[in-house]
Amino acid sequence: MGSPYDTQPERAFWRTGVAERDPLHPGDLYHPRFKLRQKHSIVTAGSCFAQHIGRALRQADFDVLDAEPLPPYVPQQVANKFGYGVYSARYGNIYTARHLKQLLEEVCGEISPALPVWEKDGRFYDAQRPGVEPDGLPDEETVLAHRATHLASIKELFQAADVFVFTFGLTECWLHRESGTVYPSAPGVVAGTYDPELFEFKNLAFNEVLADFTAVRKRLLEWNPKIRILVTVSPVPLTATAANQHIEVATCYSKAVLRAVCGTLVNKYRNVDYVPSYELITSPKARGLYFNQNMRSVTRSGVNAAMNMFLGAHGVKQKAAQPKPNAGVAFDPSCEDALIEAFAP
Repeated sequence: MGSPYDTQPERAFWRTGVAERDPLHPGDLYHPRFKLRQKHSIVTAGSCFAQHIGRALRQADFDVLDAEPLPPYVPQQVANKFGYGVYSARYGNIYTARHLKQLLEEVCGEISPALPVWEKDGRFYDAQRPGVEPDGLPDEETVLAHRATHLASIKELFQAADVFVFTFGLTECWLHRESGTVYPSAPGVVAGTYDPELFEFKNLAFNEVLADFTAVRKRLLEWNPKIRILVTVSPVPLTATAANQHIEVATCYSKAVLRAVCGTLVNKYRNVDYVPSYELITSPKARGLYFNQNMRSVTRSGVNAAMNMFLGAHGVKQKAAQPKPNAGVAFDPSCEDALIEAFAP
């Protein structure tokens, strides 16, 4: 053997694995550590791109759990607008592992988020999921009652799951200075008012993200020792940054940290696997065709390519979308961070 590369497969070389690969085929990109079966009960959560994964799984007849369903006569578009049928519970977009960790701590009664209710134009919003009530609620008491109902559903949801699918979205987040409470969006974007004396910007480092999700994994195993975890990284760039950097530099940092965390989790834990949808969509092989003209949102063909790779590796063919009551989100996912675009000069 002349070198240690003599026995490496085609996928180990850029020329054969990327440059000469069929542009319409993901190649040998994804080898599942464990197989998903349609009988498995699945919980989904994460950033906006996770909405596509949940939709594809539902359409492929996987058992995607829904802890907060609406009656089937409610139109899908109406249900989705209010956060129903988007994820496995009505928690809205969870962009960071820290927010997920905090949610599970709140479910266990270990913490109470600071400033839980935000106001805008006389309407009131759950600061931990401001997007699920787009028109707000009439008073703080109603917001807190809705949240109590929501929290009561989550532990049983994870206890019933075989697999948890989570999409990492961001490292940037906003915190309450005194308590460390993390929010899914900056105050003043959806609701609330930004006060630099109360809130601070935080760009999470690799060790912080890893510690947060390690704590999440530990908690889930306490609730459900048999649960397995699939992680992905959202290919969607940041809309804006508060890190005093160019947006491309900030995006590269965020995605590099999140991808490194996923790799470390897979290397450390046998019950964690990684789906390389990020690599497929952002690959030079795609030549940018998987992004819309804004160079940020993923095209329908990009989503389909990622989902075909994911489902195909598990022996399931993706089905064409069928209109069903509460069957999942429409193509364009709802993302609070996209609203930041309105503040661009």
